[in-house]
Amino acid sequence: MFILTMGLNHHTAPIDIREKLVFKETEEEMALITLLQEKSILENVIISTCNRTEIVAVVDQIHTGRYYLKRFMANWFQMDMEKIEHYLFFHEEKEAVNHLYKVTAGLDSLVLGETQILGQVKHAFEIAKQTGTTGTLLNKLFREVVTFAKKVHHQTKINENAVSVSYAAVEVAKKLYGSLENKKIVLVGAGEMSELALQNLAGSGIADITIINRTKANAEILADQFQAKVGTYEEMNNYLSIADIVLVSTSADEPIIKQKDMQILMSQKSTSMLVIDIGLPRNVEHDCSYIPNFHLYDIDDLAGVVSANSLERQKIVLALENTIETEVQSFFEWEKQLGVVPVIRALREKALEMQEITMTSLENKLPGLTEREYIQIGKHMKSIINQMLKQPISELKEMSVENDAPTSIEHFKRIFGLTELDITLSEKTQEQAETRS
Repeated sequence: MFILTMGLNHHTAPIDIREKLVFKETEEEMALITLLQEKSILENVIISTCNRTEIVAVVDQIHTGRYYLKRFMANWFQMDMEKIEHYLFFHEEKEAVNHLYKVTAGLDSLVLGETQILGQVKHAFEIAKQTGTTGTLLNKLFREVVTFAKKVHHQTKINENAVSVSYAAVEVAKKLYGSLENKKIVLVGAGEMSELALQNLAGSGIADITIINRTKANAEILADQFQAKVGTYEEMNNYLSIADIVLVSTSADEPIIKQKDMQILMSQKSTSMLVIDIGLPRNVEHDCSYIPNFHLYDIDDLAGVVSANSLERQKIVLALENTIETEVQSFFEWEKQLGVVPVIRALREKALEMQEITMTSLENKLPGLTEREYIQIGKHMKSIINQMLKQPISELKEMSVENDAPTSIEHFKRIFGLTELDITLSEKTQEQAETRS
């Protein structure tokens, strides 16, 4: 088994390509299941955000895995494989795990150190786990990377100042207008991006904020948190006509702000308008950028916007390189021992089963034992078993990282009389215990 990552992001593909290769939230489960049915794919998680679409998979062969990941992507988005593969990257094994650590901690983001990606990776993992497309390897890996990312955010200053794409969007507005105190702002969309933008706008002294969303109830919930007004989606252009700043972030598949409408609107408007489109696919038609006084920024345009402490965050990234490498090494050490974990568990269970049989026999032959004496003898027997198994288990773990590990493990099973049935029953018992917990 091998870990393989395929994807495209803001480093490898422009926004006009990325927006065509976004997995819709309503189709996530079907995409995961469809991919799992591809030859060579044993496990998979799909991460799809405004800046990246990446698939982390466990495959039985690297070469065939690469091909079937590409084929799935091309088929799902109904695009020629040759057209998209130019923008795709592949990471294998240690490189793939290293990359996932960096992505989850925000070290590979458009805005370095942003925290939103952690939630997005957690969401992707949870959906895959619930759908049943993850197994032992990816369950372990994603739990480890999420824990690591949380630790990084807690222990370092890399995520100070609420750094995110939404933060960068607000910084653009400040650079263009200076003070935002008397500006009228319209947010189109009431999702997570809009909420993050409002959090960053809250400290800027803005009093005139209007939220527009197709589902008015969602807009009202967000408006209540930030003392904002709610506008109707049907009258969106009327609100835009008096706005100074417009932030657009919806899940619409096609642009909702059209060049034809904005041409008319701007011809009747006496002031300029800053429009920041942080949706993917884009929510504003690109041709709007040619309209006089219509200042349009999309996600890629925000790439150059960095906070004053970016140099400090770069230093933190460099300092984390060795830490990540240690984490990666630890994961693969665990993976090497993975093949012996069921054997160790079966060995322990068989030993404890023998101990229970012996204790039952002892109780029958020595009926005069008090309860305290019975318990003490049981504890001593378990202690003897643990001491006897300690060295064999230690040796078995060492065998698991040697070149002839499969042969050595088979010899080990024969010596201790462990059958495949013993191991299978042990694994089922463990799965049931995990389900109950």
